[in-house]
Amino acid sequence: MRLKRFIPNLITLLNLFCGSIAVILAVENNFVYAAFFVILGIFFDFFDGFFARKLQVQSELGVQLDSLADMVTSGLVPGIIMYKLLALASTSPEPNVGSWDSFMTLGDTEVVPLAFVGLLITLGSAYRLAKFNIDEEQQSFFKGLPTPANALVIISFPLILEFQNSDAMHAIILNTWFLLGITLLSTYILNSPVKLFALKFKNYGFQDNAIRYIFLILSLVLLVVLQFAAIPLIILTYIILSLFSK
Repeated sequence: MRLKRFIPNLITLLNLFCGSIAVILAVENNFVYAAFFVILGIFFDFFDGFFARKLQVQSELGVQLDSLADMVTSGLVPGIIMYKLLALASTSPEPNVGSWDSFMTLGDTEVVPLAFVGLLITLGSAYRLAKFNIDEEQQSFFKGLPTPANALVIISFPLILEFQNSDAMHAIILNTWFLLGITLLSTYILNSPVKLFALKFKNYGFQDNAIRYIFLILSLVLLVVLQFAAIPLIILTYIILSLFSK
């Protein structure tokens, strides 16, 4: 019985483990493997709640542990990646935004002051997770974009740069103004009052889950056609369908 109660928490700790590895990899500029461990962590994040419900062992400890793990995997890692992208953009030939877009030295470390704006994603994620833990409304829907969905958008950018040979997409992603805009939008939408449907199936009937099936089909089509570039569009589709589902 004790072992059964610990299974969901063990899965949550695997999420945290993956997120911790992703932090190390992201700091070392290994974005591809960092993204892989974020995705693996999000996979564990989905199944910890699933097993907690199936085994009927939900607990307040599990809720708090889940948010702590998400804070690392889906909050800290995307903030670091956005910092790194903004720093990388400062070396691109695109017009910069003044001295804040230049390297400076802190001790033995070179940093780009403007790039620290990317950590707003981490702050916004922390605030969103804290609100979620005390909000009793969010059972069948989310208020604001869930942190794992937001993390997928952010990690998609280095994957596009690495695997998709498109000069146009590369120019957009490595534009400082674009990255700043995404950072501010990301921070806002994490904590926006917009209600978004949850991907939890109480049953598998089409009538009760039409919006979920439509979303999953559209997501699959976009992934096949656009590969990693589909991820931001999938999240945008998720938001639009949620608005229409009202």
